[in-house]
Amino acid sequence: MIKILFICHGNICRSPMAQMMFQNKVNMLGMNDSFLIDSKAASSEEIGNPIYPPALKTLKNHNIPIISHKAIRFESYDYEEYDFIITMDKSNINRLKYIHEDSKNKYRLLASFSRQEKEVEDPWYTRDFETCYNDIDKYLDGFIKYLKRYKKF
Repeated sequence: MIKILFICHGNICRSPMAQMMFQNKVNMLGMNDSFLIDSKAASSEEIGNPIYPPALKTLKNHNIPIISHKAIRFESYDYEEYDFIITMDKSNINRLKYIHEDSKNKYRLLASFSRQEKEVEDPWYTRDFETCYNDIDKYLDGFIKYLKRYKKF
């Protein structure tokens, strides 16, 4: 089983969107038993809060099945639990490194699987949830290609 953790700042927009979108993609591929998929925050500000309503609305508009969600923070012990710890931007990686050093190179930008160093902009600030959705969707496809290329599933 491949264990994947998506990380964003507060775990109320980008990372739960990526979690639910990726879960939907692997379900459609018939590979849901091959993955454990979760999401967490790099900060503590939103702990306990549900997915942000505009993010939820965007997922529903794209017919993504919704998973029950409450924001939770990444902790040091999470590092060993997951095979991939995928962040939305570089500041997420910097915050994670304060919690646990990246001795096994698990911290990766989502866009890096599409061979890009771009970041998924935070729609909390941009208010552009549709662009966020489209970026995550494109980069998740790159992640799936990466996994197939390197025979991870």
